[in-house]
Amino acid sequence: MTALAEPPVGHRPPGRPARGESRGGARRTRSRAGRTLQGGRLTHAVLALAVLVSAFPLYWTVVAASRSNADLARVPPSLLPGPHLMRNFEAVVREADIGRALVNSFIVSGSITVGTVLCSTLAGFAFAKLRFRGRGALLAVTVGTMMIPPQLGVIPLFMLIAELQWVNQLQAVILPGLVSAFGVFFMRQYLAQSLPDELIEAARVDGASSARIFWSVVVPVARPGMAVLGLLTFMAAWNDFFWPVVALSSSEPTVQVALRQLGGGYVNDQSVVMAGTLLGTLPVLLVFGLLGRQIVGGIMQGAVKG
Repeated sequence: MTALAEPPVGHRPPGRPARGESRGGARRTRSRAGRTLQGGRLTHAVLALAVLVSAFPLYWTVVAASRSNADLARVPPSLLPGPHLMRNFEAVVREADIGRALVNSFIVSGSITVGTVLCSTLAGFAFAKLRFRGRGALLAVTVGTMMIPPQLGVIPLFMLIAELQWVNQLQAVILPGLVSAFGVFFMRQYLAQSLPDELIEAARVDGASSARIFWSVVVPVARPGMAVLGLLTFMAAWNDFFWPVVALSSSEPTVQVALRQLGGGYVNDQSVVMAGTLLGTLPVLLVFGLLGRQIVGGIMQGAVKG
């Protein structure tokens, strides 16, 4: 009889899985390779603690705005919302022109945001992709202005707006904030990394001018960075207090200037102050809630792979 030949080492018949491997082993290996890493209990505990610490000031603002001044003076204070929220809101409207202040803040913050994003994107594109004499020196001067404290320019700036007769007018707050050195540097860095030179060269080969390249090539690529800069600029302009309180009065206030009028009297009513603070914070939270997901998604989708 002829002896049967043994299969070579490492050989297995077609269709038969190797030892320790099922038929779906390759599929499971791929799924393991693409599996998202999951944090442990310590990671979740640290994240939960960070969320609590970050959210507690906002929660305490809601609690204080819904309580009376006597409730806030108790030791220990109550940590649950009270029944006086609407009454404190009415006191805010009565003591300060909060409706006009909200409208003025939207006008000021929106105008500053649009101007800063547009000017910063134009300047960032020029510094990142255009070649001209003195580009490095101009960028160094622009970044160097970030080192100067803004308080040093208050007196000459106020003298300028007084000469222009802009005191107590919104343009006195809007125009000085239309250009931001941080915004220029931010967009320059973003475009230098996300905008390939090949796109600009291809557009120039097609005969596009610099303005056409900016609107048709640069803006679509820069949209995620513009969204982030817009959100940061809007929040900074909305929360600005120092310059608006110098340039504006109580007859034409922004939200931060109007909040200064709250809680006056022999005893400072902290509950009314916190109610006004809550009213001034809600628009910013609304903007972030509506645009936060789109901004994060735009950053992930707008990344250009090398």
